[in-house]
Amino acid sequence: MTVALFDLKRQYQSLENEITGAIREVLAGGEYILGRRVQMLEEQVAAYCGARYGVGVASGTDALFLSLAACGVGRGDEVITTPFTFFATAGAISRTGAIPVFADIDPRTFNIDPEKIEARITGRTRAVVPVHIFGQMADMDAILEIAGKYGLAVIEDACQAIGSENKGRKAGSLGLAGCFSFFPAKNLGCCGDGGMIVTSNEKLAARIRSLRAHGSSKKFFHETIGCNSRLDEIQAAVLLVKLKYLEKWLNRRAALAGLYSSLLKGAVVTPFVAPGNRHTYHLYVIRTPRREAVKRHLEKNGVSCGLYYPLPLHLQPAYQWLGYRKGDFPEAEKASEELLAIPLYPELTRAEVERIALLVRQGVQS
Repeated sequence: MTVALFDLKRQYQSLENEITGAIREVLAGGEYILGRRVQMLEEQVAAYCGARYGVGVASGTDALFLSLAACGVGRGDEVITTPFTFFATAGAISRTGAIPVFADIDPRTFNIDPEKIEARITGRTRAVVPVHIFGQMADMDAILEIAGKYGLAVIEDACQAIGSENKGRKAGSLGLAGCFSFFPAKNLGCCGDGGMIVTSNEKLAARIRSLRAHGSSKKFFHETIGCNSRLDEIQAAVLLVKLKYLEKWLNRRAALAGLYSSLLKGAVVTPFVAPGNRHTYHLYVIRTPRREAVKRHLEKNGVSCGLYYPLPLHLQPAYQWLGYRKGDFPEAEKASEELLAIPLYPELTRAEVERIALLVRQGVQS
């Protein structure tokens, strides 16, 4: 039996008629960019997240960049974030001309540790970008309290966390803006690249809409220099189909995650869910000092797995100029050596989960 880490074919097969029908309607209608389907998706995703406005963009990376740019973050500013995330989080900060400043993570949730943020604040700090890693929200109450004390904008990197909750509040709704990715492997993924920003700040939403269209709010009149970052109608049509199933899929992910955790208890460290949180398990990540042995055993037996993330951002070659060294963020570094993602998606069967769990146990003991 071969099991992929992500199996996009299974999901497509279950929705083939709906998705192909939606795409045909777009092609027949001749409206391809920022049309009525994008507007519908913006409204529905914003409502789902508990925000007033949604702005569709070309990717989750652009969602981060445009949110920061719309807040006025620019050259010479500093933005605090986690070193344990996908490169796009820090890359978006750098694209504004600002400098990413890292703070270490909580060893249980792998999210930025609020207790480490305040010491990193300087007179040049303009914003904080917490990442809701793997589908679990960061400690937003603590982060917002610190940000409020220093007058900092909070931009949520919720690219892995659509539908995640903290005390009943959806990811993306607590900061000034929330950023989502619709990359195909995400819990809500399109058939290409796509992203969205949600916010309840009307002026910020208007600035982002202008920036995504070359700094223009009126055709051929440009108030500022923006970029071309537009969500297309085909991707919006696909996402409108899938959005109807999102809650069902998230509940299935949670059920499978619970099964994994019961089967793996005592063999590895399974995902910790902070009190008040709804974890949506974009990735099911286990922790073990025997990671390489487990990885080899899984792959030998046809099960794909992934390293998230093998090298923290402060040690990436692209950020050598920041002057960080190994040992600066010990929790992020230790996590990078011990975490392993194993397959988890709604279409996974109980039998597959049971077999994968058995292989993990065998790998730990090998």
